[in-house]
Amino acid sequence: MSEMKITFPGGKKVSANWHGFEIATDQPAGGGGEGSAPTPFDLFLASLGTCAGIFALGFIQSRGLSTEGLGISVSFEVSPETHLLSKTSMKISLPAGFPEKYKAAVIKAAEQCLVKRTMDNPPKFEITAG
Repeated sequence: MSEMKITFPGGKKVSANWHGFEIATDQPAGGGGEGSAPTPFDLFLASLGTCAGIFALGFIQSRGLSTEGLGISVSFEVSPETHLLSKTSMKISLPAGFPEKYKAAVIKAAEQCLVKRTMDNPPKFEITAG
């Protein structure tokens, strides 16, 4: 099993240390933090978009097409009852002149994102203390 180390540098800051990178999070000022870094939920949304992005980018690059203007917008809805994510939508902005024949395929490529596929088949969670 892989292991990521989580540290607490002060205040409401929580960092993940993984493969030599420190991934910093903080809470907004209204939540007792300094707003000095994204929240953990912000990073979750970013991981969805960037994961889909690397698959879309790879598809386009593998066909030798221009990636200029490629982008992805991530939008989401939160359930007012549970305060949990209820819907996530991603819109891929394709480069100018992108061939219509590849449109469905680039969407399918983005859907292969490991983060999305994990959400489609969520893991079991176990939390212990000691």
